[in-house]
Amino acid sequence: MGKAPEEEHPVKALGWAATDPSGVLSPFKFSRRATGDEDVRFKILYCGICHSDLHLAKNEWGISRYPLLPGHEITGVVTEVGSKVRKYKVGDRVGVGCLVGACHTCDNCENNFENYCPQQIQTYNSQNTDGTMSYGGYSDHMVANERYIVRIPDNLPLEAAAPLLCAGITTYSPLRYFGLDKPGMRVGVVGLGGLGHVAVKLAFRTIVTVISTSPRKKQEAVEVLGANSFLVSTNPEEVQAAMGTLDGIIDTVSAAHALAPLLFLLKNNGKIVMVGVPEKPLELPVFPLIIGRRMVAGSCIGGLKETQEMIDFAGKHNVIPQIEVIPMDYVNTAMERLAKGDVKYRFVLDVANTLKAT
Repeated sequence: MGKAPEEEHPVKALGWAATDPSGVLSPFKFSRRATGDEDVRFKILYCGICHSDLHLAKNEWGISRYPLLPGHEITGVVTEVGSKVRKYKVGDRVGVGCLVGACHTCDNCENNFENYCPQQIQTYNSQNTDGTMSYGGYSDHMVANERYIVRIPDNLPLEAAAPLLCAGITTYSPLRYFGLDKPGMRVGVVGLGGLGHVAVKLAFRTIVTVISTSPRKKQEAVEVLGANSFLVSTNPEEVQAAMGTLDGIIDTVSAAHALAPLLFLLKNNGKIVMVGVPEKPLELPVFPLIIGRRMVAGSCIGGLKETQEMIDFAGKHNVIPQIEVIPMDYVNTAMERLAKGDVKYRFVLDVANTLKAT
């Protein structure tokens, strides 16, 4: 029998974790490794709540391992560095996103795409090289190899920067890779939640159309977030009028939805990039692909080089997510609200001020 989470490592830690597929989180004592030569340890100040946290807490993807301590949008301040660390020092403002490890030898890693490494170690619900489980940012502190640490620009508030470490890079990477970030491009963003609203902000140099089932979101999308237009996807007249007008679409929706109407919105050679992860497979109609030489693609976060590039871009252009900062003991209510889409647009846990031992 293995050691209890509290006894696996020398440094005691406290967080909130789910212990079964009910997804209910409660205070959880565990431990983190000592600071290695190449490690950075930091006090967690804030942690965003990603929709994947909800999926995994409830084992909706069938891959959860309990106890499961979520959180991969983590920001804080460095408290200790290893003897070989050169990029960071005590007091620096830093963050950790979705990854804390990879093989560093495969083609993906050598090309700065650790996010596609077959041996990647995710920030939580993953196995560390020593066989212990990784635990996320709903906790008091974090330690990671400096390769997986991101520097937060001074002008970005740490609480607002947190969602950029997942929602930001998840939308920035496909905009960049598929060439949808160029001025004058016509880009659709499906869904105006945590991912979608950040996509709108990051794509500010393009002509952005928000595509949503909720007409009530139009004013917010255009007047507050800066979208150029708004399309109600359940309105046949609006959809018909917009057919063949978009160079690309970033689809952020993590619920089942029809792809056919979206594909017909694309110009010839247009592409729709899936970044949301529905719990059930979607139907893919082939006809609209063939008649327009259209593409359906997917994209998953980004490597660490690109993540730093994204956070620097956000700092330079003042791209700040809209957030609702909440105390730690509100987390289960926040999960319930997230499931209903009742948040504008990202919950962020005030870890440092509200995580208390019980």
